[in-house]
Amino acid sequence: MLWLAMTPLPLTLTINGDRLTTTLDALAQIGSQAGNTVRRLAFTPEDLAARQAFSDWMTAVGMAVRIDAAGNLIGRYLGLAAEAPALATGSHLDTVFSGGRYDGALGVIAGLEVVRVLHEHDLRLHHPLEVIVFADEERTMVGSKAMAGNAPRDPARYATVDDEPIQDCLARAGGNWEALETARLSRQDIACFLELHVEQGGILEATDRQIGVVEGIVGQQRHRLTIQGQANHAGTTPMNMRRDALTTAAQLVLAVEDMAQHFPGDPVATVGALQVWPNAINIVPGFVEMSLDMRDLSQEVINHMLAQLKRKIETVAVATRTKIRIQPELAVEPTLAAAAVQDLIVESCEELGLSYTHLPSRASHDAQEMGRFTDMGMIFVPSQAGVSHSGEEYTSPEQCIQGANVLLRTLLKLDLLYR
Repeated sequence: MLWLAMTPLPLTLTINGDRLTTTLDALAQIGSQAGNTVRRLAFTPEDLAARQAFSDWMTAVGMAVRIDAAGNLIGRYLGLAAEAPALATGSHLDTVFSGGRYDGALGVIAGLEVVRVLHEHDLRLHHPLEVIVFADEERTMVGSKAMAGNAPRDPARYATVDDEPIQDCLARAGGNWEALETARLSRQDIACFLELHVEQGGILEATDRQIGVVEGIVGQQRHRLTIQGQANHAGTTPMNMRRDALTTAAQLVLAVEDMAQHFPGDPVATVGALQVWPNAINIVPGFVEMSLDMRDLSQEVINHMLAQLKRKIETVAVATRTKIRIQPELAVEPTLAAAAVQDLIVESCEELGLSYTHLPSRASHDAQEMGRFTDMGMIFVPSQAGVSHSGEEYTSPEQCIQGANVLLRTLLKLDLLYR
């Protein structure tokens, strides 16, 4: 007997931890490499095999399964209010070249486990519940971007595996490049999206907290800086006559670090790539190209940091008699998690007796795009030693189960919130 539409579902429901762990293990065998490494690059046979297995698992618990034009695999567990917008959860199954078994996979398996619990108790939410496997999170994010209506229409903008045309990749996964706009959704389709993910950092472990309540996903700006000096003989050019592009770059690297350390808030800024010409032992460097990556939850902070850096660049250029150019390469605006969703995650943690802390996500996730058109929340569980995108990434079965129980309980609460 299904529960009546206005009857709150029991918060005593819990995840089947053994089943969650077993399913994670089974999924890790698809694309398994040496050691604990998992390789399921988007749209490859391994990725498609994982998607098929997951589709079968969703079908087995009565979910209606479809693939949209962007290649997103979506399972729908009907709610009691057929016309209500869905509650959605999920993540991705594709990995980086040498990935692990938890990044992305935990979120989709936990979403499936929520449906399994409801199904075996003959329960339905008021809202339909959707579990989404987003297409190609690791490289192009075409799946979540298309859902948000932000997917570029220029095929050249998509860096796929082996530079294969995105049109062919989507067709192989059941998508349709020509109909990409049909994947776009709105708040009328999804009332809220909630994603469980491993932290991919070391904050939870360092602070001895079991759950991370994500405040939002940071915005990013990437720039390329070029410094034109004068290449010259290292032995015959006096120090006061040099226009050394590398020492100029060194000043900017330190300026970037100092700026991020002392700027109000909690931003990060990184120079991660440096190219030096002519890169010879006995020649004063004449040209340097360097990267800049800045991230923060506040777009205003990012903008102010960039303005401050540009003023520093002007000063350094004059002092070193070099020419410095800064060119933008990437701009992604931050997405804040809905305050009400964060509050319900906190409530769930407290009821389950789990310690928690609020923190930003400094890595991109599909939730970032979902939050551009509907309410969004994220739940983090610890990553041992902060390691991710590696076969060495590890989150214990107990921690995975704790996160999945927070996901279940929070979804039950959201089902009441959005009526």
